[in-house]
Amino acid sequence: MMTSDRDVLPPYVKPTHYKLDLRNLNFDTFEYDGSVEIHLIFQQSQNKILLNCKELCLKDDGYIQLASSDRAIAVQSIHYDLRTEVVTLDLSEDLPNSGEGVMYIKFTGKLNQEMAGFYRSAYKNAEGENDWMYSTQFESCDARRAFPCFDEPNLKATFDLSIEIPESYTALSNQPEKFSESVGHGLKRVTFLTAPKMSTYLYAWACGNFEYIEAFTEREYSNRGRIPVRVYTTRGLVHQGIFALENARKIVDYFSEIFDIEYPLPKLDLLAVHEFSHGAMENWGLITYRTTAVLFNEKTSDARYKNRVAIVLIKLVVAHELAHQWFGNLVTMDWWSELWLNEGFATWVGWLATDHFYPEWDVWGQFVTEGLQTAFQLDGLRGSHPVEVPVKNALEIDQIFDHISYLKGSGTIRMLSSYLGQEKFLRGVSNYLKKHSYGNATTEDLWSALGEISGVDIASYMRNWIKLIGFPFLTVLENPGQITIKQSRFLSTGDVSPLEDATTWWVPLMLNESSVQQISALESKEITIQGLDMTNFKLNNGQTGFYRVNYSEDRLLHLGKMQGKLTVSDKVGLISDAAAMAFAGHRTTAGLLNFLYELKDETNYFVWASITAQLTNLRSLFGQVVPEIEDRLKRVSLDLLTPIVEKLGWDFKPDEDFLVVRLRALIISAAGSAGHIGVITEAKRRFKLYISGEDRSAIHPNLRLAVFRIAMAEGGQAEYDAIITEFHSTITVDGREICLAALGCTQDPAVVLQVLDLILSESVKVQDKHTPAISLSNNGSARYKLWNFVRESWPKVYKQMSGNMVVLDRFLKNSLNKFAQEKEMHEIRDFFNGKDNTGYDKGLNVVYDSIRGNSNYVSRDQEVLEEWLKSRGY
Repeated sequence: MMTSDRDVLPPYVKPTHYKLDLRNLNFDTFEYDGSVEIHLIFQQSQNKILLNCKELCLKDDGYIQLASSDRAIAVQSIHYDLRTEVVTLDLSEDLPNSGEGVMYIKFTGKLNQEMAGFYRSAYKNAEGENDWMYSTQFESCDARRAFPCFDEPNLKATFDLSIEIPESYTALSNQPEKFSESVGHGLKRVTFLTAPKMSTYLYAWACGNFEYIEAFTEREYSNRGRIPVRVYTTRGLVHQGIFALENARKIVDYFSEIFDIEYPLPKLDLLAVHEFSHGAMENWGLITYRTTAVLFNEKTSDARYKNRVAIVLIKLVVAHELAHQWFGNLVTMDWWSELWLNEGFATWVGWLATDHFYPEWDVWGQFVTEGLQTAFQLDGLRGSHPVEVPVKNALEIDQIFDHISYLKGSGTIRMLSSYLGQEKFLRGVSNYLKKHSYGNATTEDLWSALGEISGVDIASYMRNWIKLIGFPFLTVLENPGQITIKQSRFLSTGDVSPLEDATTWWVPLMLNESSVQQISALESKEITIQGLDMTNFKLNNGQTGFYRVNYSEDRLLHLGKMQGKLTVSDKVGLISDAAAMAFAGHRTTAGLLNFLYELKDETNYFVWASITAQLTNLRSLFGQVVPEIEDRLKRVSLDLLTPIVEKLGWDFKPDEDFLVVRLRALIISAAGSAGHIGVITEAKRRFKLYISGEDRSAIHPNLRLAVFRIAMAEGGQAEYDAIITEFHSTITVDGREICLAALGCTQDPAVVLQVLDLILSESVKVQDKHTPAISLSNNGSARYKLWNFVRESWPKVYKQMSGNMVVLDRFLKNSLNKFAQEKEMHEIRDFFNGKDNTGYDKGLNVVYDSIRGNSNYVSRDQEVLEEWLKSRGY
């Protein structure tokens, strides 16, 4: 059915319940048989029913049993529309225009290997043999790959499931097992309790040779007692799930408390899946994860992955996915255009939970460093999109699972929560969840609930943030005792037209100093604040606002000198804002570098992560146009890095602060990349001891990536061979990912070609193919070779990755966006012109905008940078 803004199924019938039976799972041909009974409410008299179906074969003996009589209406013919993924069932007579019935359909399906629908994941089992596990991934529109259904978020229903599996297998679903019975031939049928009303994309099941560890919530839940929480893995890995398990059981209680709604299901399972396109999926009661996002071995894993389990994981996987159990599952967005309601809120509250349990980790510092800056980077492009983005059909949905929906969404929520006060904000959220439980809701419903509790017109504040593209930057003009603040739209290309700059955002100022005029927000294009103490004022205090600030270079230097009074978030925000202003032409690279020099005595990990990111970016961009500038900028990096690398050294102390552990790895990697002779020599020494087997403890787990990168950058064929051997033999969940990231650092042209061939080999899982590509695209010696490889191998690239467009879109965006000259942009555009770019067209626009911005920046600031380098003796 066509509507003005979306393609949806016609409202002839409405589903209320699915009874699904899966059997004859063939682990040789990877096919299965199924039958589904769909309970329907009749709404319009028609002689056909349309529902969603993809890569399924429906039997022609289906029928609809009317509840009001013994009469059955037969399915006469079946027609598939492969483009819209809709199947039409022509009926022998018209349906009634009211009443209820049950539709019976038999079908066959595929256990694909595309990480969508009901699919298979390859792994090596505890005996070292090749094996498979089977699980589902239905978001956004892939339930239709597993069974015929009404696959839209506002067509919620309840679910029953039975599945026939080998006796040795364990089966899981959203609800606990109801009973299991032997059916002979080494098989059993497992039946699950009825799942509550939910969208099809949230239903799930899995089977395989699983084992689990279990803990219980501390809270007693109504009629359920303490809820069991389990981490499931394939055999031999389950002990690595302890960290995630302990956090999951606590977070269930925490969210039940802050939302003032008890977790509604009788159990919670976390399942590690060996092949996974995303980080995790919030299936209600059965959350699934990429293995590196949930498993951690204290003795062998890099702390970066502990941080991933505890921040990107507790935030994005445990806390993020658990937040979805309320915000997304209990209450679901009405249509995919409002995906941000699910993802933006779950991201923000995931960070909130992490901060609650790990206050010493300064997670908001990390959010500002990684989350906000990533969102700013995408939203500063013309090719970005509004947070609430129009979505026409299933083919468009996957491309909006991006940094705008997740990170800009969470950034604007954080801004609003900070402005209203967290307690008041969460009370409004609780009211929203209670009002719409087991139903669907819109953005306006959330604003209404928050407005009722705060007495503020939230919708008017937030409309432009959510409905329109982009974000503002505030330019600060100083005069004695007063400042004038002007808001403008930020574009990284620096060429905003008057039409593009027409938006006026509501901007909470978060001013750190009091003034005669008590102004809390900017609601016009420009405002003057008088009676201000000009000594140490700063806007966006704590970096809780989703905007950038453009200070004069003198004010920026002054803020650098008062760094002892600034929070980590403020320092990171100032670095990133200064870099963005230089990039877009509002300030200069000289101003940025002068500010970075003021921070040379800094000791915080997040601040140094920001400093090194900017230095690396400058070397990458300007080095493409004038190679000798890269060498001069390396000397700048070494001057800044040498004191702290010498202070930190290589040795880890017992019970050392977690952020110091991360800082050491960061600084060693950055110093090695900048050419620090002592670091390179020591890294090569340790690499040789480790790879030879002479001393496997020579490389601390937290330094494996840093040392492997340096070894690859400074070595050749021997280092490649050694890391490939490590790649194939490692037993740690993060080991293969570390090897892939390191391989792309090679400077050897012959080795670059081997890494490129490796990407498309069967050795690298589809889920991981972007990892070495990112490394190669960051490598000036390999960047163009990577693009040439994509171009020449396009049929193979497309065939391998287009089964799941999320994978292909991610691969292209991360492979092609680092060029700094428009020549390459035109080559890429010419190559893709005339092709069907459906599924990754938005990603290509991001690539074009990124290269254009890079090119503008380099051509504009090259002379300024060279003059600064000369004045400093570089």
